[in-house]
Amino acid sequence: MTDRHPSGAPWRNFYGRFRGKTIRASQHDYLDNDLDALSPGPIEWDVNPDRTEIDLADYFGPREYWLEIGFGGGEHLVHMAQTYPDVGIVGCEPFVNGVAMLLGKIRKAGVTNLGVHPGDVRNLFDVLPDGTLSKVFLNYPDPWPKKRHHRRRFVTQEHLVPLFAAMAPGSELRVATDIKDYVRQTLEEVPKAGFEWLAEGPDDWRKPWDDWYSTRYEQKALREGRTPHYLTFRRP
Repeated sequence: MTDRHPSGAPWRNFYGRFRGKTIRASQHDYLDNDLDALSPGPIEWDVNPDRTEIDLADYFGPREYWLEIGFGGGEHLVHMAQTYPDVGIVGCEPFVNGVAMLLGKIRKAGVTNLGVHPGDVRNLFDVLPDGTLSKVFLNYPDPWPKKRHHRRRFVTQEHLVPLFAAMAPGSELRVATDIKDYVRQTLEEVPKAGFEWLAEGPDDWRKPWDDWYSTRYEQKALREGRTPHYLTFRRP
């Protein structure tokens, strides 16, 4: 087995599922007919082997650009697109069932300011020019609860350093999680990458943002007695 991609790039380990339960016929329709039109540019190695930078203005036009990392079923992403129609928002999610769910919500809502990357966000970081993003959301990321798996969490330097580079000065990073140890690791690792935590008091992490949309993952956490935490960081 080679440790290189056919393009010559190094392989990346990906931990998690790409596909779950059987996809319904309607969701196959979304994937077959809607997904390509929502791609903001050539991101994967096989279609962009030279890692040529993409310009989100080519897809959205000149405006502000946001990113949601791991959008789950897409309800928060669509809510933000509806709330801020003048912003271009990209959602990254490798789990194809979640992508199909999002595409159905996009078609129903009729929003036109969303882009979708159905893959690893690190591939997007490879081709996104520095300083592109003005807001980033990480909502209820995979907790990888076993200690030996903590290095698989998003809040490691492997992810945070290129994220910092992709964000503009003064931009905002929001992290929502119900896992206390994920909060601990976030507060340790995110500042190491150069971000500032903006909390001044307990309400700053106990209360959600004014434009927050409670996701199905959060509702499950609340039913099971876990407390959500809302962490806000800024790229200086």
